[in-house]
Amino acid sequence: MFEQGLEELQKNKEEPEWVIEQVKARRRREMVHQREDFELRLSQIRAKEKAIRDKFLRGERSSKKRKINHTNVDKHDDEQFVLEEYESDEDKKTHDKTARSLYSAETLLLLDELGMGPAADRKQDDEEIYDETKIYFCSRTHSQLTQFINELRRPKFPPSIVNSNDKEEKFEDLKHLTLGSRKNLCINPGVNRLGSLTAINERCTELQQSSTDSAKKCAFLPSEESQALVNSFRDHSLATIKDIEDMNSLGKEIGICPYYASRSAIKPAEIVTLPYPLLLQKTAREALGINLKGNIVIIDEAHNLMDAISAINSVEISLKQLKQAREQLGIYLLKFRNRLKGKNRVYIAQVIRLLDSLIEYLGKLGLSSQTDGTVSEKDLFAAKGIDQINLFKLTNYLQRSKIARKVEGYVAQTKVLALAKKPKTFDSVDPSQENSTPVIYRLIPLLLALTSPQKEGRLFFSKTSQEHVLLRYLLLDSSTQFREVVSSARAVVLAGGTMSPMSDYTFHLFPYIDENQINTLSCGHVIPKSNLLAWDLSKGPNEVEFEFTFKTLNNIDMIDELGRALLNICAVVPDGIIVFLPSYNYLNSVLTRWSVKDANSQSILQRLDTKKPIFKESKSESADATLHEYSRAIYSQRGGLLFSVVGGKMSEGINFSDALGRCVIIIGLPFPNIKSAEWKARIDYIETSSIERLKALHVAEGYNLDDISEKKKAEWKKKATELGKDFYENACMRAVNQSIGRVIRHKEDYAAILMIDQRFGSERIKKKLPGWIKDSMISKADLGY
Repeated sequence: MFEQGLEELQKNKEEPEWVIEQVKARRRREMVHQREDFELRLSQIRAKEKAIRDKFLRGERSSKKRKINHTNVDKHDDEQFVLEEYESDEDKKTHDKTARSLYSAETLLLLDELGMGPAADRKQDDEEIYDETKIYFCSRTHSQLTQFINELRRPKFPPSIVNSNDKEEKFEDLKHLTLGSRKNLCINPGVNRLGSLTAINERCTELQQSSTDSAKKCAFLPSEESQALVNSFRDHSLATIKDIEDMNSLGKEIGICPYYASRSAIKPAEIVTLPYPLLLQKTAREALGINLKGNIVIIDEAHNLMDAISAINSVEISLKQLKQAREQLGIYLLKFRNRLKGKNRVYIAQVIRLLDSLIEYLGKLGLSSQTDGTVSEKDLFAAKGIDQINLFKLTNYLQRSKIARKVEGYVAQTKVLALAKKPKTFDSVDPSQENSTPVIYRLIPLLLALTSPQKEGRLFFSKTSQEHVLLRYLLLDSSTQFREVVSSARAVVLAGGTMSPMSDYTFHLFPYIDENQINTLSCGHVIPKSNLLAWDLSKGPNEVEFEFTFKTLNNIDMIDELGRALLNICAVVPDGIIVFLPSYNYLNSVLTRWSVKDANSQSILQRLDTKKPIFKESKSESADATLHEYSRAIYSQRGGLLFSVVGGKMSEGINFSDALGRCVIIIGLPFPNIKSAEWKARIDYIETSSIERLKALHVAEGYNLDDISEKKKAEWKKKATELGKDFYENACMRAVNQSIGRVIRHKEDYAAILMIDQRFGSERIKKKLPGWIKDSMISKADLGY
């Protein structure tokens, strides 16, 4: 950054060389002095924190305990649920930029004044803070980020400012900052108790509105008067490496909101850790003041990246939720109809009309014979009068009026009062929805998607029964949403333990980048080859072929043969075995079949249980209890056989190291349902966009589209079809590779990987496995039974 600042000076040819050199020297001195002062403050804070830790370890406890002021955000009368007079849509022209991010305009203005907001030209504090070139390290969850943060505490780095007078070797602590959402960092007890992220976001911004009584505003929000606390938070957060829980505790200790105050530490930080949504959403980056230009972005667990981008930009709402929202609005209007005026009255009538239209449309889909399909926006809003509603203005109203929280709050209060009056009706009355996202609020992301249509997005419906109908907006292409990150950053690194196959990243995440600019590196495993056995098993003990396709999944002979193969495997593999099946339904079907007793009055399941205790992953229940019981069985020398699902709770983030996983077995290839409306649309989009890219390349080479031969068109069609097929297979194999990666977790570990399906033997599938597995693969003929 310093050298960039000198470039303009050097361009000025009119100044003598000695003047330029003097200015450069002066600027270097100022920078060194500034950084020395900053490092001195951080070192003093480290010493103080060490003294406090030492005192605690000696058993001496501080006599003072800081109190957190429980800001009162509750009222007990109906007045709190009355909507304020709604401003004209023209009164806030600049609102659209901040509407989606749920940050109030007042907060953004305040953050700009404090030098923590998204504005490009910010006023700095009295002391200038140097903007370090930094690494943004991003992962899916805070637990994964905490693992990385723990590793950051291990290395020691030489000082960035070297003093020639120092004879002893010195080290400089890494300046690290972790960022999180309000849900992780809010320290206002009256707000963070709301539970859901949406509820916390909305309540936080509501407490900052100018219309909120000053006594009710959040006491922890940074202000001009609390700038000293913000600076103190910044210095303490960078002095030692802290995780998200440490940041929350620091905010409580200092008495300042860590969610907002942490932004002041972004500039001087050298490494910033943050979860996916804060990096991948443009509105979140702008609100936090994250500038990627000239910096490095590392995305961990990158096999999830395309799905994560799609999920962040996708929306769903159910028929049940729409009916609930309509019912709640009806209850609210019964109480407050006569107190609603002006635009509130107009917009609430529009919300009701919109809900009625959506309920009618999804209700008809519930009666149809289709289980899923695409939805036309025109059909969705075909009801009378809907075409006269300005969805842009209605979306702004839903965001700015706080109607969702007021309606939900009033309905929840009436239910609580009903419980108090009629205790016997407890089972018939739903508990308060205070800790959930208001159902009316779920309309907002759907309307945002519909008012900002993208050619990469589609509307779908799916249903499991007449009443269980789901409307979903799905982003089909992740590349456009990720492009700004790529174009801004100095370098983007996608990292993961099981990223194979990699072709998807080239063709579908970076289609606009020359392949020569994309570097890939696939490392071997740390274990010796002798510690791994990889085996594709195509037949069972009785020579019955294994091919778990849609047509053959329920073949009884094949399921029984699988059971016999598993009995043989359990007889020779010690300790723990994890078996992954394609779905929860198929897992239950297989176990049901294995429960049938044979002529000797013994079932396959009973025979398996004599080899190893059996455990099963549940779709509806937490995996913790199952994992605990499975671990107890392993460590008590009984072994264990754990049945799980590819893409389920056990397939990612769980480490089955050592005895917990001496063998992992993949049953079949877990292909997505190619006949579903969503996957049809995905494949169609890939094929269409691939042909469009080939046409554009053809034109760029100087050819005329009118002169394209039928042969060339056929070649393009074939290539596009191949890319669609490849994407479909890659989705399956990424899930397989992720499940396989649960075993062999360190250099001394060893395990067997068995892939049971004859299709695993095909070269097309084999090449999509990680190199370290392909190199160790053998066939049945090599091993015998």
